Amino acid sequence: MLKIVVGGQIDKPEIAELVRVCGGDAIEVSVQSDLDAAMSLQAGSVDYYIGACNTGGGGALAMAMALVGHDFCATLSMPGNIKSEAEIRGEIQAGKKAFGFTAQDKEQIIPIVISELLKK
Repeated sequence: MLKIVVGGQIDKPEIAELVRVCGGDAIEVSVQSDLDAAMSLQAGSVDYYIGACNTGGGGALAMAMALVGHDFCATLSMPGNIKSEAEIRGEIQAGKKAFGFTAQDKEQIIPIVISELLKK
């Protein structure tokens, strides 16, 4: 079972519910502050981090970048710019563990992320 933590600054309950719906019984999801979520990822008690903010990379990923490093983080959308499905899947295939995006893109991004994570 994959363990996913939702951090970031915006829409955490809604994002967690979308993760639950997309992942079903194959995913365990929790909601934490961005610092606690990043610390959980760093400690290995969760497999992946998902977070949203207004910019897609600031409040969504700042703590994850600080604790697990830039090489394990990916901004999947920014205002007016969403990565393509192939690019999102490529970030996961490249070994990224923390994903940030703008909250308004959650319905587009989360299903792709979860479907790709479930392939691992």
